[in-house]
Amino acid sequence: MNRRTRLACGLAALPLLLAGCGASGSGGERAEPAESASPAPKPKPPPLDAGLDYQLGGAYRPDDDVQVVVRDHGARPARGLYNVCYVNAFQAQPGARGWPEELLLRDSGGREVIDEDWDEVLLDLSTEELRRAAAARVGRWIDGCAQRGFDAVEPDNYDSFTRSDGLLDAADAQAYLALLVERAHSRGLAVAQKNTAELAADRKRLGLDFAVAEECGEYEECGVYDRAFDGRVLVVEYTEKGLERACEAADGRLSVVLRDRDVLPEDEEGYVRGAC
Repeated sequence: MNRRTRLACGLAALPLLLAGCGASGSGGERAEPAESASPAPKPKPPPLDAGLDYQLGGAYRPDDDVQVVVRDHGARPARGLYNVCYVNAFQAQPGARGWPEELLLRDSGGREVIDEDWDEVLLDLSTEELRRAAAARVGRWIDGCAQRGFDAVEPDNYDSFTRSDGLLDAADAQAYLALLVERAHSRGLAVAQKNTAELAADRKRLGLDFAVAEECGEYEECGVYDRAFDGRVLVVEYTEKGLERACEAADGRLSVVLRDRDVLPEDEEGYVRGAC
């Protein structure tokens, strides 16, 4: 089940649509970062039990209780806070499909494999060559996150292999994510595992630093992430029931926020934000 929220990149950063959400480029590039004149700082995970806001629908001034904020990679980080940079790493968004055709997953009949909930084409990560080409493109967004001053990156749709009609598997997703982790760490950014509780046990092997877990309270999975990531978990719930369960599971460790499903800016009708 796809339980992630919808990225509103086109709403939050329309002028950056092409540059930030689907810039074109060579599909044959390798994922290795360029050499830096000085070593990158050691990545730091977010603090435990921190006030959290999830601002994918548009950046706004965080409340005074917030220490950690997640924003789209086309936005600027919030001054003085721990900032997580969202990138849609495993799928191509509608209106931003500047990806080379060879990187889009197709079935045996040549049809694009679509995440129908969001009308996003899955990336073809079935070979090392394809994974490196995709990682090179997403790597440029990761570089931008570091340049703008973010502390971490959240690569979304790690679980897209579950929507691939069997054309991709968990090993493909993990091999690709490992390339993104390498790129982000080389830029001093911590890396989150997004959802996909069934793969949380492999987080140390991949070098993942923390988790972003949507509705782990609703589906009673918060303990899975807590154990795997030593409490370094950002929990986003969309129902009062989910919030209540997540807060019970938090135990002074997990960072929990209640948001509306469209993660709207605070000045728009329908905006919701709550905490434990």
